[in-house]
Amino acid sequence: MSPAPSLEELIKTIKVDASTGEPLGQLSTASITIAEIDDTTDSVLSYFVDQCRRAGHSWNEISEALGVTRQAAHKRFAISPGTDRFTPRARTITPAAQLVAQELGHTFVGTEHLLLALFEAEGLAAKVLYSFGVKRRALLSAILKLSPRGETPVKADPVFTVRAAEVMSGATSEAMQLGHNYVGTEHLLLALFRDEQSVAFLVLTKLGLSHASVVAEVTKTLGRPTTSQG
Repeated sequence: MSPAPSLEELIKTIKVDASTGEPLGQLSTASITIAEIDDTTDSVLSYFVDQCRRAGHSWNEISEALGVTRQAAHKRFAISPGTDRFTPRARTITPAAQLVAQELGHTFVGTEHLLLALFEAEGLAAKVLYSFGVKRRALLSAILKLSPRGETPVKADPVFTVRAAEVMSGATSEAMQLGHNYVGTEHLLLALFRDEQSVAFLVLTKLGLSHASVVAEVTKTLGRPTTSQG
């Protein structure tokens, strides 16, 4: 394994990038550099945690491999996945999904609410769904057959289910597998195919979509960019 950059090497790189001998300028550059390193390490760990979950490993096993408690591992990588690399549109999905859940009278945010929220963001995911002839009304109709409307209004913010939380963290892995340095709505859409027992997966596959077909459509639409799309 290649050794990580030494302290001396990092300091030298920061000074070169700062292009100034002024201490405050170098400090500012150092702050940005360290933040980027932290973002990258978090994304890498999230990717491999996701791979372990997909391989069937428990949170106890994952926490032991990370050298932290089960609660710490679950909180960091499942319940509160980082969104630093999320595009502005992708960041709107959480509140949009909560609103969708409330409108349906649900006290929780599931994968079905995330799926419907993709249309609210009007990002690449919505364009991909439209390209397959999938419209929000058809999705809603299919979802209500599996998850009927609640009978009473919901005022409090609905809580994310474990499945929905894992979609948010899984989107980072989907982005990395496509070689993208951002997480857009298209990666959230792809992450909805990860759990074959989820409502979103059942609805999407019934409408004829698959992970492979969506990847192909996303790739065709984007080409091979690495900058933010949506």
